[in-house]
Amino acid sequence: MAELLRIEEPRPAPRPAPQWRAFLELGFRPLYLAGCSWALLSVALWVFAPQWLTGALAGVIWHAHEMLWGFVATIAVGFLLTAGANWTGINPLHGPALGVLALLWVVARAAFLVPGSSAFMLAALCELLFFAWAALAMGRAIYRARSHRNYGVPLLLLGLGVADALFLWAASKGDYALLMQRFDAGLLCMAVIALLVARRVIPFFAMRAVNGLTIPMHTRSGQWQLAAGVLAIACLLAGWQPGMALALTAAGALALWQVLAWQPWAVRRVPLLWILYTGYAGLGAGLLVAAAHTAGWGLQLGLRAAWPVHVIGVAGFSVLIIGMVTRTALGHLGRPLRTDSSIVASYALVIVAAALRLVALLPTSMTLTALHASAAAWVLGFALYLWRFFPMLIRPRIDQAAAAAIKPGKIAVRPKTTS
Repeated sequence: MAELLRIEEPRPAPRPAPQWRAFLELGFRPLYLAGCSWALLSVALWVFAPQWLTGALAGVIWHAHEMLWGFVATIAVGFLLTAGANWTGINPLHGPALGVLALLWVVARAAFLVPGSSAFMLAALCELLFFAWAALAMGRAIYRARSHRNYGVPLLLLGLGVADALFLWAASKGDYALLMQRFDAGLLCMAVIALLVARRVIPFFAMRAVNGLTIPMHTRSGQWQLAAGVLAIACLLAGWQPGMALALTAAGALALWQVLAWQPWAVRRVPLLWILYTGYAGLGAGLLVAAAHTAGWGLQLGLRAAWPVHVIGVAGFSVLIIGMVTRTALGHLGRPLRTDSSIVASYALVIVAAALRLVALLPTSMTLTALHASAAAWVLGFALYLWRFFPMLIRPRIDQAAAAAIKPGKIAVRPKTTS
């Protein structure tokens, strides 16, 4: 009886099942999902169903708070907890401790929507514990590892929490002028964190992705930039507007100069990079717009006071975020560092949302139409991200799953059958 020599190729590994252990492995997993989900839901509520916003933080105060601390700062915490593990070799938060952190965030978001002072106090307590716990965990990892260049990161996280506490205190007292000053302090604290993180990772990502590309890390200019940002916060709190305008001008101008030095034309075909360049440039432009308004030029040009906040927050933070939550998630999940059509579409939608939101600030008859169109593009952009990344973020890394599932191929000898 003749025999047939057959080589059996290994079958593709089955898709791993969702896993709590994987989901709570690193900070980016629950907090990227939480922050991006809330970006979608909170904007939809604010624009399309504002009548449902009946909590103690009402109207624009709720919207401003949730965009900065509920969305942007949450993504920053998720990124920093994950980056901290790389910087120090120590995972700052994982497992049940990370789960509790995420639960504090969820309770805060829900309680801010419930009417009454008790719900407000519960929300404020949970939120402040969220930032304090994250800062403590980061500080513990960084100081244990003697990571000297990162000693300021826990203080910046703590600064976000302190600014939040001051904002909530002013909101409870009904002092709108003080509340806006403290919101601006939180916005600038977040800008300093964004400048620090983006200036480090963008050149690193670019040189890894584009063969032969060599660009400067801007360590020295970055130190001056961070000093200018901290000085702007100090001048804001001291009420010295000329000093604040100068510091904001320096920080914003340095950001735009850094982008040009990073050779943006070289990354035009790499969506994972050009989205980060675009967001960093938007942040730099936003700081310059804030400087102009602080100096009084914005009012002279007839521009609304909301311009600096929206250029920094939407054209800067949000565009950076949609780039960061894709690039860093793919890397930490062991996925190929490339985009598909849904990812590029989410980038385009968030950029369109940012542009339309700025159009809505202009004194034209298109204000309401542009606002609704901006919100729709925003919701679709983040919905695409969640549709694409939710299944990945709740499962083990692709390389870990493959290593566990793939078995060596075998050579089998099978008798040849006859009819």
